[in-house]
Amino acid sequence: MHTTPFDFQCNSLFTMDNQEQFEQQSLIEHLRELRSCLMISLGAVAVCFIVAYSVVQPLADWFLHPLLKVLAEGKPLIFTSYQAGFFFI
Repeated sequence: MHTTPFDFQCNSLFTMDNQEQFEQQSLIEHLRELRSCLMISLGAVAVCFIVAYSVVQPLADWFLHPLLKVLAEGKPLIFTSYQAGFFFI
């Protein structure tokens, strides 16, 4: 049988050979598998959030650099609405 790095907990969702085993699982077994898949997904989202949060300031500085070069000395950027600060591109 071919194995991949994703054959750990969520393998019955990805392989057709386990279809009969998947259908014979009890409700508790399905819930355990769902819980493990959700935990893995939430962990991946958390890791991606941490990585994205660590690069947001350098990325914003890179995008805003041309605008900040033409602003007068000591003048800040002014956003006219609360959400405008999130759309700096």
